[in-house]
Amino acid sequence: MIDSAVRVALLYPELLGTYGDRGNARVLLQRLAWRDIPAELVEAPWGEPAPASCDIYVLGGGEDSPQASAAAALIAEGALHRAVDGGAAVLGICAGFQILGHSFFGPDGAVRPGLGLLDCTTARRASPRIVGEILVEPDPAVALPALSGYENHAGLTDLGPGAIPLGRVDVGVGNGDGTEGAIGGRVVGTYLHGPVLARNPALADRLLSWVAGDLEPLDDAEVDDLRKERRQFVSAEAARWPNRKREAPFGWRGYRRRRMSSIDRPSEANFSV
Repeated sequence: MIDSAVRVALLYPELLGTYGDRGNARVLLQRLAWRDIPAELVEAPWGEPAPASCDIYVLGGGEDSPQASAAAALIAEGALHRAVDGGAAVLGICAGFQILGHSFFGPDGAVRPGLGLLDCTTARRASPRIVGEILVEPDPAVALPALSGYENHAGLTDLGPGAIPLGRVDVGVGNGDGTEGAIGGRVVGTYLHGPVLARNPALADRLLSWVAGDLEPLDDAEVDDLRKERRQFVSAEAARWPNRKREAPFGWRGYRRRRMSSIDRPSEANFSV
């Protein structure tokens, strides 16, 4: 057992709480409690300085104006940068994911600076807006079970050489190039709502392991059954309505060839998986 409580920070839930993503913080706390590991939720309300001494930070989804306000405050304060430099883990969902990158679209359509904690940019818009279930085959380097969630976004995100995708999209859109999400170091971004950690407990445990060390396994049989049912349903719907699938015209091999033709794939030393 670790000596002190794991501190989970929920950043600006008033701004980045539109889609129920605060549930991700609750999942982290509960999975620690089931293992008798002490944990503490630290809510960082809008208008107050964000803490720089927590172990895991959660940023949820939100609309354009709140997203821009949250990014500006986090850039000005620098607390999240200091926390990451100190070894903290970060999970950003949708708007939170875009904030973690180098830039994103603001409410006026102009490009706004992000925190630069992930090597990615959100500089394209999808039309129509991307809404629906999403299934993801994780990147082999990430070594996670298949991921599922619900996406609701208009931004399309391009990854740089300092990040790898969470996985390849089987059903849905994700980043817009056949991939979904990004990982760089202990920073994870994704478009998966759900909340993502409730639907994908292995990802929750990956984040926890970065700050709490090796974890005892839990009985996730019930969650696994629900995940299997959801994947079967979504796959069946995608087969019925193939035009909604919107798969990119390449799989992992094509994706890697395309990236390797212009950049060197980052070494595993550049990210924790």
